Amino acid sequence: MNSDLITGRELWEWRRWAVNIAKSAVDSVSDYEVDWLLQSAANLDKLTLRLASIEHEQSIEISMPLDRLSALWLDRVENRKPVQYLVGKTFWRDFELVVSPAVLIPRPETESIIDIALAASNSAQQQGIWVDLGTGSGAISIGLAKMLPAAQIQAVDCSADALEIAQINATQLDVINQIHFSQGSWWSSLDGFQGKVAAMLSNPPYIPSQEVLRLQPEVVKHEPHLALDGGLDGLAAIRVLVDTAPDYLQPGGIWLVEMMSGQGTAVADLLVRQGNYTEIEIINDLAGLDRFVLAKLQG
Repeated sequence: MNSDLITGRELWEWRRWAVNIAKSAVDSVSDYEVDWLLQSAANLDKLTLRLASIEHEQSIEISMPLDRLSALWLDRVENRKPVQYLVGKTFWRDFELVVSPAVLIPRPETESIIDIALAASNSAQQQGIWVDLGTGSGAISIGLAKMLPAAQIQAVDCSADALEIAQINATQLDVINQIHFSQGSWWSSLDGFQGKVAAMLSNPPYIPSQEVLRLQPEVVKHEPHLALDGGLDGLAAIRVLVDTAPDYLQPGGIWLVEMMSGQGTAVADLLVRQGNYTEIEIINDLAGLDRFVLAKLQG
């Protein structure tokens, strides 16, 4: 990648322009995002930016010309393109992920799904087969692989473009040999795994169709609707996972999904009515909102 050299004063003036543009937008954009873009382009740390010490630097290496940086920022402000897509990466748990409009941007609230699964599992399960259905960027699979080095991870997505991103992330984070990626709708690519799965995790589409178009522009205009739209009541994909997982889980196997806040009771009811689950539990995220439902297959 070619780099340019600019003075600290030039870069600081650019930051001032970008912050003003952000504040003048119809829906203001945080100057935190300006700094995120600058950190990506010029490899600067947060403290340096906050203290404005770059203004006195004689020479700073930047990965793109300022006019290109300006075009990216205008894309963020005017077209509401998420800054994660602008820089092509995001942070999740303790690692960095490549992202593109082919995948949903992993959210901080999803991070807890790894810890919940670990707490619910025993030592034998932690050496078994774990399945991540609808892997997207690969965040959940990679999080599992880092915490469960003896487990076999199966990561499934119906999107070839998403799987390409997930494989890039697994390669860069050195867990590619622990994760097997396959393309399919839910369990369709996992023939032969019936009765063998220690745990199934999923962050499926769960937003009711009529609400998707009312989401913030960053989401509606740029994130894949396939990963958002959960059908009329938001539970279409979750119903499939409730009904199909018993064929694949071992006795005592873990069933764990993320959902939209407010859906906990409905998801728990689906599990009860299905008849093959036990230890059903609604779990809150760090903000205190019902975010996950955990269950186990009856022995």
